[in-house]
Amino acid sequence: MTKFVVRRIFWTVPVILLVILLTFAMMRQIEGNPFRTGERAVPASIQANLERKYGLDDPWYVQYLNYVKGVFTLDLGPSLVLRQRDVNDIVKEHFPESLELGGLAFVFAMAFGIPLGMIAALKANSAVDYSTMFFSNVGFAVPSFLVATLSIYYFALQWDVGVPTSGWTSWQSKILPVVSLGLGPMAIFARLTRGTMLETLQADYIRTARAKGLRWRRVVFTHTLRNSLIPVVTAAAPLLGFLITGSFVIEQIFAIPGIGRYFITAVTGRDYSVVMGLTVLLSVIIILANMIVDILYGVLDPRTRDARA
Repeated sequence: MTKFVVRRIFWTVPVILLVILLTFAMMRQIEGNPFRTGERAVPASIQANLERKYGLDDPWYVQYLNYVKGVFTLDLGPSLVLRQRDVNDIVKEHFPESLELGGLAFVFAMAFGIPLGMIAALKANSAVDYSTMFFSNVGFAVPSFLVATLSIYYFALQWDVGVPTSGWTSWQSKILPVVSLGLGPMAIFARLTRGTMLETLQADYIRTARAKGLRWRRVVFTHTLRNSLIPVVTAAAPLLGFLITGSFVIEQIFAIPGIGRYFITAVTGRDYSVVMGLTVLLSVIIILANMIVDILYGVLDPRTRDARA
């Protein structure tokens, strides 16, 4: 397992380099001037000084190599639009909110999705099963921004239950954003758990365990659930990456001070260093999430440990 983890960490390096290169190439294709304020043109002499200061007058490959060096030394560079601010400062101040939002939504999705899938599988073809799957289908089909909009409309305007609809300062203000973002992944976990558990319950070793007289609870939680969670873990990594990196719309709707607002304004303002820095950060998160999945494979199914090492 240690050898496998080391190898996976080693192979993340070319992936990160490719992400930086693609982002760098796409940002260079966007027309515009990050130093321009409104409709006023920047004098040529000031433009030249600013490009020299930020190294934008160097050849593209020199800029790329300098940025790669900065990434691996944990220096994402200064913002070209937000003067006197570094990308590292933006990440330190605002990424914890985005990380917490995505993490809480992921916990919500697993905490409710897996039990719902288990109940549906154990009560297959019953009213409980049909109701659970109907609720999961609705949660999967409705986009998060619509759930967020409807939540604000009903909880703030129609019912006035006292739940905050903006900010990120109290646990009450986190309820609606977390539920809105985590409802779709919760439905995915429920459907995956139900399908894999139904298949596992028909396996020969489950019938053997029941024939030996093992308690039904032990058969479900020790033998059935553990093997059924392998496909769920497979989907968990990309979903975790999606929840952490794809919460920008929810942050805008609920006025959460995460990095979503900075990423959007950086793209429209041609703030190359902010766009590249946040893209690399989010890419690393997804890579690490997939690495954690491979490690969990070995924990859930020891047979895969030797094969992957």
